Amino acid sequence: MTKKASSMKLKSKKITRKTVRKKSKGFLTQKDAKIELNSDDSIHPRRLLELSKRIHGNSAKKQIAIDMLERYTGHDIKEFQSQIILTNFHFYVEQFNNAFDDAHHTKGSAFQASSSKKAKVTIVEFGVGSAMAALIGELISVVHPKAVLFLGLCGAVHRSLKVGDFILPIAAIRAEGVSNHFLPPQVPALPTFKVQKFVSQILVEHNYDYRTGTIHSTDFRFWEFDHKFKDNLIDERVLAVEMECAALFTTCFVSKVNIGALLLVSDCPMQKDGIKTKKSASEVFKKYTSLHIKLGIEAMQEIATRGEKIRHYTW
Repeated sequence: MTKKASSMKLKSKKITRKTVRKKSKGFLTQKDAKIELNSDDSIHPRRLLELSKRIHGNSAKKQIAIDMLERYTGHDIKEFQSQIILTNFHFYVEQFNNAFDDAHHTKGSAFQASSSKKAKVTIVEFGVGSAMAALIGELISVVHPKAVLFLGLCGAVHRSLKVGDFILPIAAIRAEGVSNHFLPPQVPALPTFKVQKFVSQILVEHNYDYRTGTIHSTDFRFWEFDHKFKDNLIDERVLAVEMECAALFTTCFVSKVNIGALLLVSDCPMQKDGIKTKKSASEVFKKYTSLHIKLGIEAMQEIATRGEKIRHYTW
């Protein structure tokens, strides 16, 4: 057998726990890949490399992530609850604190968080944008939450939508860039179906209408003034545009986190005088966001007891 053939055969073999901690034999880039496997698990070399990038497969990265999550939120890892709400805005955290007398609120170096043991829910305000969304998507994986729900605002694209409408996205177009660090560009960004299904159930029980469809996630903040960008949105047949969902869906998928999203239409930039202003944003927060956070809290409170069991596949 030639040296090349021998190398190809070696690369096709699977690696068991016994061989995981051995040094590279030509197909590993790390000298010591420390992957958490069960004793009867086997894994292909390429998958081993992939796992070494992930928090659930790299003990060193996991420890740094725990430290960062605690530092950024001010929360101890043990204070996080099994259900987590993610948001971009301080107002949502304030509403959460008002809803629960046992709310434990902290401000870290970058984020803020609040937890209620009675509700078994934690809310994290992580800022704005895809980069921060990808970061929090990875960090919360160390908590091993049962379910995560993103409560975000979006700009309507479809002409039938109006301010105050709810959207349950079934997919997000990955136009923000950061998600390409986690999965190839052809892989769709999808929420966890059973989380979306349960949120839908909560909305129906309260007789609230909502829309489902694809949204466009971008890192281009002033897209409203770019006609080419807006024409592209029409061609894509998306319902709305926002900045975080694609990054959240992608990072949570690779990090084994069950995530859904309930979006609130905050403005209609495709229409004349429809771009959000300081005044209109204030009106949106006064009129619609209290209901938004209320529905999110109820969904996360009850998904553990009323929701279907969610299984994460191992790839």
